[in-house]
Amino acid sequence: MSVKQISVFLENRPGCLFEMTKALADANIDMRGLSLAETSDFGIVRLIVDDVLGTATVLKDSGFVSSLTDVLAVSVANVPGGLNRVLEVLHNADINVEYMYAILGNKTSENAYMIFRVNDNVKASSVLNNAGVKLVDQSEISAL
Repeated sequence: MSVKQISVFLENRPGCLFEMTKALADANIDMRGLSLAETSDFGIVRLIVDDVLGTATVLKDSGFVSSLTDVLAVSVANVPGGLNRVLEVLHNADINVEYMYAILGNKTSENAYMIFRVNDNVKASSVLNNAGVKLVDQSEISAL
């Protein structure tokens, strides 16, 4: 079970991030999660959104270069050590976490939500399920 992440390549210049978020806001796209990594020349914005196809269309129509990536969305117990438990399962299965970031949940949730980019989504999904870790699908992300 995976979720679609949209990666947007941005020039590293004043206003570029604003222009991207304005295009999404004007199209009523709800960003559920965002990660920004940068170099001196460009940045990569990683987005989890409520409407993947609509977002991809808006970005393309607005002149932004983007790509889709399958990632895992995991519900993590919102207690000390909750994230460590998930990482332990992945570590014990020799699954590498390439990157991860938090996404928004709802105000009454007892869980936090994390996005994981791993080297093997199928194996990671299997070991997490077997360990009782809840994976979240695209429809659940949209409903958060």
